[in-house]
Amino acid sequence: MNSTRASHGRPARRLPSAIAALPALLAALAGCGDRQRPPDGLAGSATAAQPPLDATPPTPPAPPAATAAASATASSFAAASAHPAVPTAAPSASSDVVAGASQRYDAGPSVIASDSIDGAALRKRHVARIKADDSPVTVLRGQGPLELGKRLCEAVVPRRPAATPVLLKPNICGFDSVKDPAKHKGDDGVTGRITQPEFVRGVVQCLKARGHTTITIAEGCGHSHKFWKDLAQRTGYEAMAAEEGVALVAMDDDGVYDVAGDRPGQPLAIRGIQASHVPTLLMPRVLAEHLDRGLFLSLPRIKMHRYSVISAGIKGMQGTVMLSDSAPAYKQKWRMHRELKPYLDTKSAGQEDRALYLSSLRAFAERMVDVLEISTPDAVLGDGAPGMGGDGFQVLRPTAEMVAIGGTNPVRVDRVVAEFMGVWNSPALARELGGHRTSPLIEAAAKRFGLDLKATAITGDGADLLKSPRPVHYKAMAPFRLDWDPGQAPPPGGPAKGPDPAPPPAPETPAGQEDAGAGTAPVKPEARASRLLPGEEIAIDGKADDAAWSRAKAVQWDTDYAGKSTGILTRARFLWSKDGLYALFELSGAGLNTDRSKPVGAERKGLYTEDCVELFLTPAPASPERYFEVEIGPFGHFFDIAVDRGARQEDTAWSSGATIATSRRASARTAVIEVLLTAPGIVQALAPKERLPMNLYRMEGKAPRNYLAWSPPRTKKPNFHVPEAFGALVIEP
Repeated sequence: MNSTRASHGRPARRLPSAIAALPALLAALAGCGDRQRPPDGLAGSATAAQPPLDATPPTPPAPPAATAAASATASSFAAASAHPAVPTAAPSASSDVVAGASQRYDAGPSVIASDSIDGAALRKRHVARIKADDSPVTVLRGQGPLELGKRLCEAVVPRRPAATPVLLKPNICGFDSVKDPAKHKGDDGVTGRITQPEFVRGVVQCLKARGHTTITIAEGCGHSHKFWKDLAQRTGYEAMAAEEGVALVAMDDDGVYDVAGDRPGQPLAIRGIQASHVPTLLMPRVLAEHLDRGLFLSLPRIKMHRYSVISAGIKGMQGTVMLSDSAPAYKQKWRMHRELKPYLDTKSAGQEDRALYLSSLRAFAERMVDVLEISTPDAVLGDGAPGMGGDGFQVLRPTAEMVAIGGTNPVRVDRVVAEFMGVWNSPALARELGGHRTSPLIEAAAKRFGLDLKATAITGDGADLLKSPRPVHYKAMAPFRLDWDPGQAPPPGGPAKGPDPAPPPAPETPAGQEDAGAGTAPVKPEARASRLLPGEEIAIDGKADDAAWSRAKAVQWDTDYAGKSTGILTRARFLWSKDGLYALFELSGAGLNTDRSKPVGAERKGLYTEDCVELFLTPAPASPERYFEVEIGPFGHFFDIAVDRGARQEDTAWSSGATIATSRRASARTAVIEVLLTAPGIVQALAPKERLPMNLYRMEGKAPRNYLAWSPPRTKKPNFHVPEAFGALVIEP
C-alpha cells in the first residue's frame, strides 16, 4: 500500500521484500533443542550442514537389512527393555474418570493399517476432544520431582483398564550439548533442561499402583544410537527404567540398531494430511500404537525456550517428529523451523530482521499445532520442580517454587504454564514479538481449536501462585530479554497481567477522522519535562548517561497510527531549562534504514522516507493548528519545519536550533537520539505548569513500513498532522 504524508504531499515508498532462498538449516544454528550437538567425545556428530531440501515423496525411508553384527550393537538397557507388543483388543469402557478430566474411554476403530496411519481420522478424533475439553488445569506445589510426579499423575491422568499399555514421552533431548562439569562451573549441559528421571519415576509408580504392567518411556533425539546410549546412561534414565522394570526406547530408526522385533522407532506414513503444514510428517510406530489402543502421556520439562517462548505440551511434541523430506526421517526435525535460517543469517551478518524472526516463528507454530492435532496426548504432566527461566539451554533461572502442572487439554496446560512463567498476556513480550502476548504456539493452537483460554479453570494447592503477577526471566534467540521480579519497577509495558484483563482504552478519535477501532475516549497521554536542577548539566553526546535523565519519567509506545500494537518499542524522556527543551529517544527494533551518503550537518528534506523520530510541539495551546515539527534520524540527520494548518502554510526556513548526538548498536537493533531544541518559540513556551500539545512519532522499516505514534490519530491512512489527536507535554516546575 502506498502511503502519503498529507501535509507534505510526498509519497512514502514501500520497498518489496527480498525473498531469500531456503538453504538447509544448520543443526547447531536452529537452537531449538531438538538438533543438539552430541556429548563431548561422541562419534556420529550431527553438526554438519543438512542436505538441501529434495522432492522425496511422503513415504517411510527403507532401512538396510539387519545383520547379526548390527543387532549386537544394541545397548544393554535397550535389549533389556525392548518395546512390548501393544495389544489391540479394545479396553473396557467402564473405567472411572479422574475429577472429570476426560470423557469415557472409547478407542473407536483402529487407525493403523499394515504400514500407514489414517491421519485424517486421528485429526478428527483429537480436534473434537480438545475443543470439548474444558477440564481444569491442576497446579501442585511440592518438595521434589518424585512426589510431584506421583501426585500429578493421580490428579490428572485418565483411568484406563490395567491392561492398557502406557507410553510416557518426557523431554530427554532438549539441550545443546553435554559439557564437562569441571570446565563449566559444575554445569553438565543437561541438568535443568530435561524432564527429571525422578519425576518420570513418580508417574511410573502411580501407574503401577493402578495396575498397569506395560509401560514404555520413549523419546526422539534425532541422533545416532551411540548418542542415545550415552545420554540414557548419563541422565540416569537407563538406571531408573531398569529399577522400575519399564521399557526405555528411542523413537529414532536409523536402519542399523532398530531393525528387528517391534521396531518402536519405525517411521509410518500418515494418510490424509496433504493439506496440513506438515504434509511429509511420519510417525514412530510406538506412538501410533499407543494413540490407537493405549494411553499416551506427555511429560515435558516446564521451562522457557529461546525460540518458542515456553516449552511444555505443544513444543514437547517436537521429539516425536519424523519427516520424509530426506532420509533418515528422524534426522529431519530441523525442517519444522527451516525458515529460521534466513533470520540467523542476518544475525551472523551483524544485523537483525525481526520480521523474518516472527515469520519463521509463526510458521513453526502452525506446524506444531498440526503435529498436536495428529499426536494429541491423553494428558500433559509438566515437571516444574523447579521450572526453569532463562532460555532453556545456556541461561538457566530456576523458579523459587517446585510445582507440577498438568491436565488433559494440552493447550490449556500450556496457557497455565505460560502464566506461571510470567509470559501469559504479557505487554512486555508483545512489544518484542510483534504483538504476541504469549507464546505464538499457544495463540495458534487456541485459534485452531476455537478455545477461550481466559476461561481456563485452575485447581490444586498451587493455584494461588497465579493470583498475583509472576516473575519473568526470559532470554530470547532474538536480541531481547525480560527480567522482572515482584517488587521491582515494572518492565517495559508492565508485568504480565492476569487471565482476564480489562481491555486497554482506545485512544480518543479525532473529530472528523475515521475511527480504526472501537472504544470509549480516554484521557489523552501525557509526557512530563522535568526541570534541570542547579548544577545539573546534560552533555548532548548520544550516550544518555547523565544523572538528570534518571529523573525524567519515560513514556513509551509501540502503537502505529491506527492504534495497533507492533512490538517495535520507542521510549522518550524530556528535561528543560532556560536553554531549551532536551529530548532523549531510545529506539528498539531499529533497522537503521538511512542513506548515510547525505551529510548530517545540512537540513535533510525527505528524511521521513527513511527511519526517523518526529516531535510535533504546539507552543501556544490556544492555537492548536500551529505547531513545530522536528524530524531526527538515528545517524543525526534532521529536518525541521513550522506548520500552520489553518493558513495552509509551511515554513521550511524555520530552525529548531537543534544540537543532536546519536549512537547505535546494530547487532542489538537499538539506537539513542539526544537533542537540545533552542528555537526562541520553543524556549518561550517552556513555562512551569504549562501543558503544551505534543505528539511523538517514528518511521521504521522498509517493507513493511511502520508508522508509529505515541498518541495514535487513528486515521484510515498514515497521517501524523492531526492536532486533535495530540497528547500533552507537561512542563514541571
